[in-house]
Amino acid sequence: MSSTGAGYDYSVSTYSPNGRVFQVEYAEKAVEKGGTVVAVRCKDGCVMGVEKTIFSKLLRKGSNRMLHTLDKGSGMAISGMAADARQLVNKAREEAQQYRTFWAHTIPGRVLADRIAGHVHMHTLYWYLRPFGCSVIIASYGEDGPGLYKITPSGVVYKYFGCAEGKHQLGAKGELEKINFETITCREAVNKIAEIIYKLHDDIKDKDFELELSWVCDESGKKHVRVPEELRAEAVKLGLAAKERAAMDSESDSDEEKAD
Repeated sequence: MSSTGAGYDYSVSTYSPNGRVFQVEYAEKAVEKGGTVVAVRCKDGCVMGVEKTIFSKLLRKGSNRMLHTLDKGSGMAISGMAADARQLVNKAREEAQQYRTFWAHTIPGRVLADRIAGHVHMHTLYWYLRPFGCSVIIASYGEDGPGLYKITPSGVVYKYFGCAEGKHQLGAKGELEKINFETITCREAVNKIAEIIYKLHDDIKDKDFELELSWVCDESGKKHVRVPEELRAEAVKLGLAAKERAAMDSESDSDEEKAD
């Protein structure tokens, strides 16, 4: 009974005999089915990229955005249930506005991430609430330099040099570990993120997607904005080329195995 969650997953405030909270684990499973999100902290800022799934050909291009601006120097990438994540976007904007009104200063990324993490964790404490079925990544650039934070459905916040979320997060993390974060620039990170997302996308199993890219860096004046279209188009070309190379390498490897 405790291994399947039956009887212990009706309320988020109920622990199983071995100390698990199944409602939180279900929320994490919802995140794993979302589009892949990849973010990198560079020496001159932060870059975030999202694999935004296109559920219908009737959707207008650019709609249902997965990258949002929270304040001048901070932005958020979302993965999982978009409706849940939009509530966190609104909450983060409210916190940023209140901080600016009280302190007359832009909210630091660390403070913003801690406040959102506390809000997310609060939804895992009371029986009449449920956990957010999403994971969010906050990129900021303030007086303390660039910062990258990931908040999980359990309300835990981590600070990263590079992080990934979504259905291909394991493969993306393996690619991120090869990056030298002390030397990489935001322009280089834009191309790298596009290559990672396109290489991991499975045309057979996965639906079509639109690549969204945003950054907060020296080039953007330390403001969170969408990556210029010409840079995004160039990154898409490099991503498609990297995907073709990966496909050719896998075919050559399979041919060698057959020959052996």
